[in-house]
Amino acid sequence: MRTLITLTLATVVALAGCAAAAPPAPATVPQLTVQVLETLPHDPAAFTQGLEFSGATLYEGTGLVGQSSVRAGAPGQPPTTRVDLPAPLFGEGITVTGPTLWQLTWQNGVAIERDARTLAELRRVSYDGEGWGLCHDGGRLVMSDGSDRLTFRDPATFAVTGEVTVHHGEQTFSQLNELECAGGAVYANVWQTDRILRIAPATGEVTGQITAAGLLTPAQASAADVLNGIAAVPGTDEFLITGKLWPVMFRVKFVPAS
Repeated sequence: MRTLITLTLATVVALAGCAAAAPPAPATVPQLTVQVLETLPHDPAAFTQGLEFSGATLYEGTGLVGQSSVRAGAPGQPPTTRVDLPAPLFGEGITVTGPTLWQLTWQNGVAIERDARTLAELRRVSYDGEGWGLCHDGGRLVMSDGSDRLTFRDPATFAVTGEVTVHHGEQTFSQLNELECAGGAVYANVWQTDRILRIAPATGEVTGQITAAGLLTPAQASAADVLNGIAAVPGTDEFLITGKLWPVMFRVKFVPAS
């Protein structure tokens, strides 16, 4: 009987020690929503793949074979500059790095470097895998390919310089699509959802999940595709967001969900 009691106490002590050493469960991802500040017109024929400001100019890349383009102009206005991509190219994410603009293609395996002012093609660079979203954080490009990874690339050569897996605790997040680098974070649309993730690029940790549901009226939504397109408004904490074939775009703030 004494032996039984001794083993039982030892077991209790061991279990208590294991419990004390166990890592804490990850905190819940902060939940945010969108506060709409303004509604602007958007080309309902634009299959939006990339959206980004450079100064006061809004750049947009669109997709689909035979319909892909890059456009530039004032937000809410018809573009003042536009270049179309010939078939079989399927345009994807874009980002502006000083005097040049990089444009991805989906499954064609090439990134196109353009003059940011004229949108004229300067050169093409090959890469492996698919191209989805693209942004830059000042010193490097950040690229998504539909997986749970963000790939970092040299803005001059497009060579891979590193990558992170997007996660929160043990959970990973895939289907990362259009990207925006702003305020030290990467914002990523999650394809086929109304969610945007805020990601710490150094670690891949998800630091916020933004829900942007219910922005379109039922009539607008009936002819529209998924949410896709995030552009930080320079000098503010505001963003423009839109989607593929959306007739409008929204100037918003990301605020805590109630």
